Amino acid sequence: MYRYPTKYDIVIVGAGHAGSEAAAAASRMGMKTLLITLDLTKIAQMSCNPAMGGIAKGQIIREIDALGGLSGIVSDKSALQFRMLNRSKGPAMWSPRTQNDRLLFSKIWREALEKIPRLDLMADMVTGIRVEGESVTAVKTSLGLLIEARAVILTAGTFLNGKIFIGKHSVKAGRIGEPAAYGITENLIDLGFEAGRMKTGTPPRVDARTIDFSKMEEQKGDENPGKFSFLPGVKPLSKQLSCYITYTNPVVHDTLRIGFRESPLFQGEIQGVGPRYCPSIEDKIVRFSDKERHQLFLEPEGWNTYEMYVNGFSTSLPIDVQTQSLRRIPGMENVKIIRYGYAIEYDYFPPTQLYNTLETKRIRNLYFAGQINGTTGYEEAAAQGIMAGINAALRLQDREPFILNRDQAYIGVLIDDLVTKGTDEPYRMFTSRAEFRTLLRQDNADLRLTPLSHRLGLACDERMRVVEEKQRQISRLIDFIQRQSASPEEVNPVLESVSTPAIKQSFKLKKILSRPQLNKRDYLKIPVFKKFVEDNRISEEALMQLEIHLKYEKYIEKEKANAQKMRNLEDITIPENFDFDKIPSLSFEGREKLKKIRPRNIGQASRISGVSVSDIQILLVYMGR
Repeated sequence: MYRYPTKYDIVIVGAGHAGSEAAAAASRMGMKTLLITLDLTKIAQMSCNPAMGGIAKGQIIREIDALGGLSGIVSDKSALQFRMLNRSKGPAMWSPRTQNDRLLFSKIWREALEKIPRLDLMADMVTGIRVEGESVTAVKTSLGLLIEARAVILTAGTFLNGKIFIGKHSVKAGRIGEPAAYGITENLIDLGFEAGRMKTGTPPRVDARTIDFSKMEEQKGDENPGKFSFLPGVKPLSKQLSCYITYTNPVVHDTLRIGFRESPLFQGEIQGVGPRYCPSIEDKIVRFSDKERHQLFLEPEGWNTYEMYVNGFSTSLPIDVQTQSLRRIPGMENVKIIRYGYAIEYDYFPPTQLYNTLETKRIRNLYFAGQINGTTGYEEAAAQGIMAGINAALRLQDREPFILNRDQAYIGVLIDDLVTKGTDEPYRMFTSRAEFRTLLRQDNADLRLTPLSHRLGLACDERMRVVEEKQRQISRLIDFIQRQSASPEEVNPVLESVSTPAIKQSFKLKKILSRPQLNKRDYLKIPVFKKFVEDNRISEEALMQLEIHLKYEKYIEKEKANAQKMRNLEDITIPENFDFDKIPSLSFEGREKLKKIRPRNIGQASRISGVSVSDIQILLVYMGR
């Protein structure tokens, strides 16, 4: 092999969402970094739907942005539409989502990466790693290069021994039209890692000129669109493209069933486990046979293309069945298919083989991030990428690792779930997975995480100044409403307009504004409050924080108390080489699971499946607690 003349601090394998965030984070923290991928024109490619965010996923993108990552900024710059989902529910459930221009998204990502000092890009296929002693020291490529590195981050997506299925037709590929990656899986298995197979799928893409949108429901973006990034540089959208909603029907379902005899999913050709919460259309009509219709979203792929994505119609059925089924959907009677749907099966590595830093337990300075860990979704991958990039840099700088707890971020929930519980199906983030979701809102991600990232040297000074100003404004507002009183003459017209009882004497503003019928728009109708906001140039974001504080203060305090109880367990650390065999009173299953996962503290140990409450009590007694 040819020894590449440049030695890197960190080599990142794969330039999807995980790899791109990892490369940006590591290089901006001072590491000489190489991002190596098969095709440099497809950096951070949106392989499936052209959208970022959504339920729980939008919270993750805002957390990545708060940490100093780039996914939020790139999403804002390439957005076609912005919607805040779950507005009818409490703020813990609000989730931002953008439709994006697929090609523009990738272009902006590449431009951003190329501007970062100390970051090199290379087109090649990594086929394995070199290990000396207990540490990774280099990667090997298909062109015969040996590229030395102090740390390696693997973010291979669906490319490891990837195989695509359309009906009876199958081809080895990492994405349609792109080769699969070979060698890494076999190399890692030889090194003692456990591997498995998973599958995912994608729907057909169709020509918008052949669709009758008058038969569908138009779904516009928000009237006053927001954005992902907390930085003020990118402005919200001034114009937006619409999505459209339509439905399958019994005739469509009957047509789909014709293809079952050639379905790789039902005929056993696909061995990998697919995503439970994003099933293929053929899986839907079998699992939910009582439903006469399923909702579909037609989503635009870009500003300057007629291509549209049929969200909800993921399939691996034969081409003729896909065509006939789509043409039985209202508005799509004459549709032309630009690209057919397909399923893809690929290798992954159970994430219980990782520490919370995403470093592997078996090989020092080797990190896994993204779908290689069994996750699905751009957002989950990007979150792992930035955390792997941060921790690889910290490791090489001999600094303490950066681990987010479950009460600090959705990212903390995601990684803790993976390394503690593992996953035998593609893992997708939901708000229900976070027990402290009232604390982990999308609106306060900057307040939670930017100070932490700024201390690491990743979040820039500008981000920190924005956060500090936001916090100052919130503090001013809270102090003002606690001190300032308002008279019945000022307040009653506002109270009567929302059908809540009038007051007969002056009260502190906090008592008045705490009424659940009022919102921030109503606050501004009270003259004394409006004057304070205008005189102090209070931002919309600070007003939102005030409203949430007033309406949910008791719930937030209760959740903080519960989080502190969990933190008490998290503070009881378990030595890295602790010998669980020394405690004979542990249950057999509990001991085996503890030896496998190697939890870092009692809190993590308590979340391991198979470790009982009595096992935890025994550990606490043994450790003098």
